[in-house]
Amino acid sequence: MVTSHQEFVKHAVATSSGRTMLVTNPATGEALAELPDAGREDVWRAVDGAAEAFPGWAATPALERARILRRIYERMTEQRDELARIITEENGKPFEEARREVAFATGYFSWFGEEARRVYGEIVPPPVPGKRLWVIRQPVGVVGAITPWNFPATMVTRKIAPALAAGCTVVLKPASATPLTALAIARIGEEAGLPAGVFTVVTSTNSGAVGQVFLDHPAVRKIAFTGSTEVGKRLMAGASQQLKRLSFELGGNAPFIVFEDADLAQAADGAVAIKFLRVAGQSCICANRVYVQESVAERFIPMFVERTRALKVAPGFEAGAQIGPLINGEILEKVDGLVKDALQDGAVLAAGGRRITDGALGAGLFYEPTVLTDVREEMAVAKEEIFGPVAPVMTFRDEGEVIERSNATRFGLAAYLYTRDLRRAIRTAEGLEYGMVGVNDASGYTHEIPFGGFKESGMGREGGRQGIEEYMEVKSISIGM
Repeated sequence: MVTSHQEFVKHAVATSSGRTMLVTNPATGEALAELPDAGREDVWRAVDGAAEAFPGWAATPALERARILRRIYERMTEQRDELARIITEENGKPFEEARREVAFATGYFSWFGEEARRVYGEIVPPPVPGKRLWVIRQPVGVVGAITPWNFPATMVTRKIAPALAAGCTVVLKPASATPLTALAIARIGEEAGLPAGVFTVVTSTNSGAVGQVFLDHPAVRKIAFTGSTEVGKRLMAGASQQLKRLSFELGGNAPFIVFEDADLAQAADGAVAIKFLRVAGQSCICANRVYVQESVAERFIPMFVERTRALKVAPGFEAGAQIGPLINGEILEKVDGLVKDALQDGAVLAAGGRRITDGALGAGLFYEPTVLTDVREEMAVAKEEIFGPVAPVMTFRDEGEVIERSNATRFGLAAYLYTRDLRRAIRTAEGLEYGMVGVNDASGYTHEIPFGGFKESGMGREGGRQGIEEYMEVKSISIGM
């Protein structure tokens, strides 16, 4: 039985088939909303609408686009608690964490609203008399955006804010597990003055069908995707048929390096924060491998374990909750399987290590925050992206070794290191093959700098001044006088 949020149905693209999908709470299993389950023709129709709206939106002065984005920022800020409640209900993360996410997500509208007014062109000195050479930037066109469930607000705004600021129109397919936040943002966009067709949300359980429309429809000039590397590769292959523009934020396998001269208490706090306190470890930039220099391992590991054991696992609305449920049973089984395989291969369980099945948490998808020691590089828990509250800990001898081991992966999204030695910090940060490196800082990233990865962690950048450039074409104009 659906208990709430049916008002969001009108903000989703209607289906011609009448098919519907349920959105449920992973902490309780209760149904939250019954939404349209769009098919190919529904998505195609949504893209047609975005293509029709594109010329008018592209011609809207940047100042006016900026004003509308600013109004979205203000309305999201005013409705912060309401949006956070929706996130906690459909995603499961603790309410205070959801409030922080909303506050951060709104910032993309503020930042890119300002950047919309700074899309500058150039006047180039001509090589011969009687010519004028101009270089201008124009919006690429209709954008097909696909976002995941782990950050239902941030993943959406980090894509649509720069696209709208650039003058593009967007058809968004949010994760089927967490579409309500995206629909709430669409409602706010409408209230703030976005014209019809400029931002459209398609809800569907058939991600493949939606992605195929984005690949097939000639009006879609750009695909922006956050998700698995394997899906990204399939989209890239399909996009080659029409040479569509792409930006991908894909998988990660982030190393967290603790050198012997680090402030160990600060490092332990940082490791807990970036490993466990971001959607219960279900984040692409979460620490996936913890490397501790041998000389301080006996001091650091107990500090890390103690902090991990102190974390409170609870439903998101419970006071003091720090770790919520995993998003679905498939993720939970994967996490539990990685832990069991590691233990069978010789890893040592220092904390956690099991699904919580007793008491009030038994009805949800909760897993204990887990620390494994004596982990080896060849174990699956060290090679695969865990996407859950499990921290494999390994030791290393020296700087060169840990850089080499950290880079021995096909991923390259985020990395973290703790040291008091400035020279070591610079050498290591420059030597790590990752798009983002935190030095004595595990807070993640900000709007002002680009977000993205090396190698199979993606292409293109989101955020920073580079973020809006991903949605622009460069045009050269030569005028004979």
